[in-house]
Amino acid sequence: MNDQERITDLILSEKKMSTNYDTFASECVSDQLRDEYLKILSQGHKTQTALFKTAQSKGWYQVDPAPQSKISEAYNKFSMEKP
Repeated sequence: MNDQERITDLILSEKKMSTNYDTFASECVSDQLRDEYLKILSQGHKTQTALFKTAQSKGWYQVDPAPQSKISEAYNKFSMEKP
């Protein structure tokens, strides 16, 4: 396994863990335990961001910018849903 594969695997793992911690926190009865899940979730997001930036800087994870028409469409859709 090369560095690109490792970082890609770590990014995907962090994404999955973030999803799980978010679910755990939102369904947790204990405030103290929920706060701990949220701390772990926050740290996971920081780790995922660092991995993403590393992969992106090496050209391994490129994100194409959205066309302005799609941005405007999404903005209009969600701005109409405001109460």
